[in-house]
Amino acid sequence: MDDHSIMRQGLRAVLDREEDLRVVGEAATAADAVAEVVAARPNVVLLDLKLTTGPQTDGLDLCRRMTSDHPGLGVLVLTTFAEDRLVVEAVQAGARGYVVKDVDTTELVRAIRAVSRGESAFDARSASAMVRTLHDPVPDRERLTERELEVLRLLARGLSNREVGRELYISETTVKFHVGNLMRKLLVSRRAEAVYAASKLGLL
Repeated sequence: MDDHSIMRQGLRAVLDREEDLRVVGEAATAADAVAEVVAARPNVVLLDLKLTTGPQTDGLDLCRRMTSDHPGLGVLVLTTFAEDRLVVEAVQAGARGYVVKDVDTTELVRAIRAVSRGESAFDARSASAMVRTLHDPVPDRERLTERELEVLRLLARGLSNREVGRELYISETTVKFHVGNLMRKLLVSRRAEAVYAASKLGLL
């Protein structure tokens, strides 16, 4: 899933040369991608983190949604972004692999095959990022805002988004926004993990 048609055409040309690989669909937007996965039922999705004119990492939300809706789906992130934080967040969002777009085509094909087999696949830079993360569980962690800390404390008490909103006099949509931000900063994908991570970091 990539918003540049030239990039998609180039990928198709590369993959069509491989006898064991078949391109069953492509998409330029998140909505198209969701529909295409439902219609084509692919084994592997190549996903860019930057889609259309949205945020630089809107592909993370799409990855999280697709892997949640389709547990057996293998998502391989193919992007221009090589930051350690994004590699970790992609994995947290359910991606099985992460390679940057200047990767050698042979390595890309190898990564696709690995993900198809249910294995993980990372290029050299992304693999290094994962290794660094083992030594620093929260690389580039941003400071939580006071509001995010308030939301986190209420989550720790087991409150739902609606109940948090009532406590803080904010809308449920705003609560979801804060929950998404604090989970991103803590490099987790679930509310319970956010509470646990925050406890380990002494934030609660």
